[in-house]
Amino acid sequence: MIKYQLQDAVAVVTIDRPQRRNALGSDLIAELGAALASAEHDDAVRAIVLTGAAPAFCAGSDLKELAGLSIGEMCHHEAVTASFARSIGYRAKPVIAAVEGYALGGGFILAACCDIVVSASNARWHLPEAPNGWLPPWGLAALVARVGPVRARRLTWGAKPIDAVEAERIGLVDDLVEPGAALAHAMEVANQLAAVPPEAVASTKRYFEPFIMADAERLDEAASREFASNCESPSSKTTFARFTVKS
Repeated sequence: MIKYQLQDAVAVVTIDRPQRRNALGSDLIAELGAALASAEHDDAVRAIVLTGAAPAFCAGSDLKELAGLSIGEMCHHEAVTASFARSIGYRAKPVIAAVEGYALGGGFILAACCDIVVSASNARWHLPEAPNGWLPPWGLAALVARVGPVRARRLTWGAKPIDAVEAERIGLVDDLVEPGAALAHAMEVANQLAAVPPEAVASTKRYFEPFIMADAERLDEAASREFASNCESPSSKTTFARFTVKS
């Protein structure tokens, strides 16, 4: 479910589960974590690009998988995903997200957790969790770091999607490019960073870490508790029931 390619000093990590819209299931998260850890410990790698196989970056958590779990099991799955997403902020090497198509739910937050976000101008961004009945259980601190708490709150309510043009305007997206050009541009950014001495890149990430990652673990735990409570609601049960009966 994960493709890993080394192109000069850049590791290209591709979420390759198109039949499930690149949804973040348990096995995929394990593979994705292993891929980024491998890149982090490979001295030949100076930067990492994270992208998704067509037609999109990522549709978020695998609700079909979650619908078959108990609330406790769901919270454990999301906690593992949260730990992986937070690890991006603590890694020494920069991670650049290349987004085409759409970034939904956990895919939206995963991209926001990356150091730099490149998006095609026609990409759709949306957090559908609240309309489904629950608070996103992880990663909201990264969203707040990017857009501030007031905008993050409105995005989290998820009343409507936004396009990448708006996402760039509010700071969620760093670089806006023509459709189909996200990966190529992300590679250009990654190669530029790869040319910077790695110790200086790592020092820069460490210096800004307290501002970007402040209290992230505690906030993820708080969100997880709200998520668990929300999963008992009628609206959440209705949402999961839809995915339980799907083939």
